[in-house]
Amino acid sequence: MSEAPGAEPAEPSEMEVRSLKAVLEYQFGRGAARLLEGDVRVRRSPTTGRAREVYVGGVLVGTVRATDNFFVPTVEGARRLLELIPHPRLRVVVPEGVAEYVARGRTVFCKHVVEADAEIRPGEEVFVVDTAGKLVALGKAVVGGAAMLSKKAGKAVKVRKGVEK
Repeated sequence: MSEAPGAEPAEPSEMEVRSLKAVLEYQFGRGAARLLEGDVRVRRSPTTGRAREVYVGGVLVGTVRATDNFFVPTVEGARRLLELIPHPRLRVVVPEGVAEYVARGRTVFCKHVVEADAEIRPGEEVFVVDTAGKLVALGKAVVGGAAMLSKKAGKAVKVRKGVEK
């Protein structure tokens, strides 16, 4: 049985790496491109040949969303990004009691948000952290950062992936 084309992660071209770094800088801010330092490999889509999965040092750090070419970090990728981007950039802070539920993949509601980056826009990829700064979940902002803090009801973050504790 033969493997599908692009099944093994391959070394990307210099142009692909520059493009991925540009997306990271645009999406997550200055310094995020350092995520792609080291042995970078990509797994390509068998139909389009475009990079879909990004590996650094053999670890999957994220995928490239086909619809808009934005970078969607994995849990490990998010941990690395949190070390590279300054606080409070793209962070939503929840209290310890709520963090354990969010870590199981539950939605974050506005009434539970303790702190949030005021520059978060609806639809942006965000990092949900506890008050100690530890990653709890990854998700997509439903409302802006300022609205998360001012609203007392409604969804703040639709969690895509919880980090089981």
